[in-house]
Formats: sequence, structure tokens, C-alpha cells
Amino acid sequence: MYENIYFALHVIITPAWALLAFAPGWVWTRRIVHAAFYPLILAAIYLAFLSAGIFFGQSDPGAGMSSLSAVMALFSHPVGVLTGWTHYLVFDLFIGAWIARDALRVGLNKWIVLPALVFTLVLGPIGLALYVLIRKLTGKGGWSLVEG
Repeated sequence: MYENIYFALHVIITPAWALLAFAPGWVWTRRIVHAAFYPLILAAIYLAFLSAGIFFGQSDPGAGMSSLSAVMALFSHPVGVLTGWTHYLVFDLFIGAWIARDALRVGLNKWIVLPALVFTLVLGPIGLALYVLIRKLTGKGGWSLVEG
């Protein structure tokens, strides 16, 4: 059952990443990925997992966020891992969407940005770091991640 849920999370998120990678400027990418649609769906899933763990006994009794051992207990149950994984998915997608928007704004070719998006999907912060390096090396931006 947990494997199926894990798979379903990826089925939900894959279209958003495909749009960011291959159609970053398309109107439907803006309407679907750059809007609140995905964060709200993933937030609802996250809340369901979190509630299952906290209120419905789907976690280790020592689970929590107050210490390393409590966090380890949280991730010792599949629901805790799915909760954490959903957290990663929504924030990695948020960063990926920002990368795609910023690349359009500064005029970077989508194919140059694609490796950064892939790394953001798979390794989160490494993809963001790669994108910042791409911006710097192409002269399309400095070390600052804000406009101006």
C-alpha cells in the first residue's frame, strides 16, 4: 500500500516537472505550475499524512520534531517517510518553478536550464546551486537571487 502511495505522488508531480522542463513559457504551465494548484494539492496530501501520524497512530510513539531521535522515530514509519517526502516534493517543485520563471526572465535557453531542473527534482539544493552557477557563468545573473 505505501509503495502505491509513493508511486501516486510521483504520478501527480511528474506533469508539473515536464511542463517546467519542456514548456516553461506556455500559458498552461503558468496556469497550472506557477499557480497555487500544485502546492495546495501537495499541502492537502501532506496534512493527511501528518494527521495520520499525529492523530491516528500511524507513527512511532516517540515521533516528533523536538530532537534528532524524535525525527528519526518519525521517519521510522512509512507514513512519516511519506510525510517528509511530500514536504520535499512541494518545496523542490516550488524551487523548480522559480528557476523556470527566473530563466525566462533573464533569457536563458530552456535546454541550458534543464540539468538544473533535473537536479532540483532529484537532489533539491544541488539543482538550485547548479542553476545559480549557470546564471553566473552565462552572465545572466550574479550571486543574488533577487531581481535588480
